[in-house]
Amino acid sequence: MEEIFRGMPSRDGVSWNALISGYACSRESGRAVETYSLMLREGCSKPNRITFSTMLTLCSAWPSATVGRQVHGQIVRSGFGGYPFVGSPLVDMYAKVGLIIDAKKVFEEMPVKNVVMYNTVITGLLRRSMVDDAKNLFREMPERDSISWTTLITGLTQNGIEEEALEFFREMGLQGVAMDQYTFGSILTACGSLSALEHGKKIHAHIIRTCQEDNVFVGSALVDMYSKCERVKHAEAVFRRMSSKNVVSWTAMLVGYGQNGLSEEAVRVFCEMQRQGVEPDDFTLGSVISSSANLASLEEGAQLHCLALGVRFDLIRHGLQCDYTLYGKCGSIEDSQRLFDEMDIKDQVSWTALVSGYAQFGKAKETMLLFERMLSDGIKPDGVTFIGVLSACSRAGLVEKGRELFNSMPKYGVSPIADHYTCMIDLFSRAGRLQEAENFIKQMPGQPDVIGWATMLSSCRIHGNLEIGRWAADSLMRLEPQNPASYVLLANMYASRGEWAEVAELRKRMRARRVRKEPGCSWIKHKNRVHIFSADDRSSPYSDQIYAKLAWLNEKMVEEGYNPDTSSVLHNLEESEEKVQMLSHHSEKLAIAFGLIFVADGLPIRVVKNLRVCVDCHSATKHISKITGREILVRDTVRFHLFKDGLCSCGDFW
Repeated sequence: MEEIFRGMPSRDGVSWNALISGYACSRESGRAVETYSLMLREGCSKPNRITFSTMLTLCSAWPSATVGRQVHGQIVRSGFGGYPFVGSPLVDMYAKVGLIIDAKKVFEEMPVKNVVMYNTVITGLLRRSMVDDAKNLFREMPERDSISWTTLITGLTQNGIEEEALEFFREMGLQGVAMDQYTFGSILTACGSLSALEHGKKIHAHIIRTCQEDNVFVGSALVDMYSKCERVKHAEAVFRRMSSKNVVSWTAMLVGYGQNGLSEEAVRVFCEMQRQGVEPDDFTLGSVISSSANLASLEEGAQLHCLALGVRFDLIRHGLQCDYTLYGKCGSIEDSQRLFDEMDIKDQVSWTALVSGYAQFGKAKETMLLFERMLSDGIKPDGVTFIGVLSACSRAGLVEKGRELFNSMPKYGVSPIADHYTCMIDLFSRAGRLQEAENFIKQMPGQPDVIGWATMLSSCRIHGNLEIGRWAADSLMRLEPQNPASYVLLANMYASRGEWAEVAELRKRMRARRVRKEPGCSWIKHKNRVHIFSADDRSSPYSDQIYAKLAWLNEKMVEEGYNPDTSSVLHNLEESEEKVQMLSHHSEKLAIAFGLIFVADGLPIRVVKNLRVCVDCHSATKHISKITGREILVRDTVRFHLFKDGLCSCGDFW
C-alpha cells in the first residue's frame, strides 16, 4: 500500500484518506498521525470530513487528548465544525478520553444534533457516574433508538442503580422498541445483582419469544443471572442448550458453580472446557483456582498453577495472587509465602491476601510481622487487611493488640463496618471477656449483624454464660428467625446443664418455624474424587475398613488417656456409652480414618468440614496425630487446625 501511494504521480484526498485509514485499521496510530501531518504540510489536498472522522476515531483510543485537540482546531479552521458527520466522532473523542465537559460543550454548540451525538454524550456522562445529567439528556431527546435505551440501561446497571434500569427496560418494552443482545445482557446483569429471579424469568421468556436464546452473549448472561439468583440447575440447563459457547460462557458456568458452593462441579466444568479446546483467560483460571482452594485440593490446584504459568505472561501476576490464596486455603502457607516472595510487584491486594492467609492459620505473630512489613513498604492497608489482622488477634487471644489496631483504623482512612465490629466481638468473647463484648455491642453505632450475634452466642456456649447467651440468641432470632444457629447453640447450652425441657422447647419452636439445622459433613479428596462423610455415614464402599480403623484408633486413644467430651451431644441419653458412640462416628473422624487408609505415608491428610470442629473431635484428632505419626490438616468454618505429634496449631484456642 505504501509503495503504491509513493509511486502515484499525483495524490488526491481519496488516496491520502485511504493511507491514513489503512494505518488506523492496522493499529499503526503513529504512522497514521505522521501521514496526516505530511498531508497538511504538502498542502496539495485538504482534509475533508472523511479525514477528520478517521483521525478523531483514532484519537479517541489514545490516553491523551493532545492530538485530538489539535485535530479539533483544524476542524474549526476548515469550517467542518457544524457537520454532524464530524461532530459525532468529535464528541465521542472527548467523551472517551474522559473530558466530558468538553464533549458536552461541543455537543451544545452543534447546530444540528442527531441521535448518535445524544447517545455518545449519554455514554460519556454515565461513564463518569453523572447519572442525573444522563437521564435528563435522555428525556430531552427528540427521538430515541434502541441504542439510546440500551445505553441508559447499561449505564444505570454499571452504576449500581439496577432498580431504575429495570424501570427503563419496562418502559422500553411498552414503547415497542426493538431489543438486541446488548439490551438483554445488561438487564440480565441487573436482575442478577438484585437477585430478581421473577424479573429474570420474564425476560428469559421474552428472549425465547424473540429467538435470541441461542445468542452466545445472551446465553452467557442468562447463565450468570440464574447463578446469582441461586438457581444453578436453571443456569446449567441454559448452558447445556447453547449450541455455541465461548470462553465467557464457560467461565460464567464455572463461576456460577463456585458462587453456589459447588466447587467440585466448577473444576469438572473447567476440565470439560479444556477437552473442548477452549483456552481459558485469567478470570477463568482465577475462578477455578479458587474452587480448588475451597475443596482443599492442593494437587489439583498445583496443576492449575502450572497451567497459569504456562499460558501467557499476563496471567502470571493475576494468577499468583489466586495461587497463594490457593496454597493458603489448602493449608500450605509456606508455599503461599514463597509465591508472594517471587512476585515482582506486590500491591495492596497481594499483601492483604497473604495477611489473611496467615490469620486464618492462626499464626498471629507472623500476621503482625507481615502487617508491619506492609506498612514499612508504604502500602496502605484497607478494610479487608484490618479484618485479617483483627481476626489473627482474636484467634491468638491478643485482646489489647486487637483493640489498638481497631482504634488505629481511622488513621488509615478506614471506617469500621459490620465485619470489623464482628471481629471485635469475637476478640472479646473468644477470650472469655463476655462482659466487655456486651459493653462493646451496646456502644456500637448500630446493632451487630447475623454473624456478630452468632459469634457472641458461640462464645457464650464455650464459656458457659447462659445469661448473655440468651440475650444474644434472642437478638439473633429477631434478626433472622430462620437461622438455626441461635436455636442449636442455645440448646447446646441448656443440654450441657441438663435442662432437657428447655432443649425440647427449642426443638418444638424450630419445628413450628420450619427451621432446619444444617447437617454436618466433612470431605477429603483422593485420586480426583471428593469423598463426603456425614455422622454415622455408611454409604461409602469402604465403610467396613473405615469403621474398623476407627475402632482400632479408639482403643489406642483410650490407652493414651483420651477422655471423650460428651457435652456437645444434644440428646437426653442416660447411658454415657451411647453418647460416646455418637461422638465416635462424627463426620471428620470418618474422613480422617479414610485418609489414614488411602493417603500415602509421608503426605498430610487434608480434611474440610462445613461446620466448626467440636471439642471432642479436636481432642481426638490430637491423639490420632500422635498415635499414627501423621500430619492432619482440618479446615473448618473458622480456621485451620494443623495436628502434629499430639498438638494443634491453634493452641486449643479456636
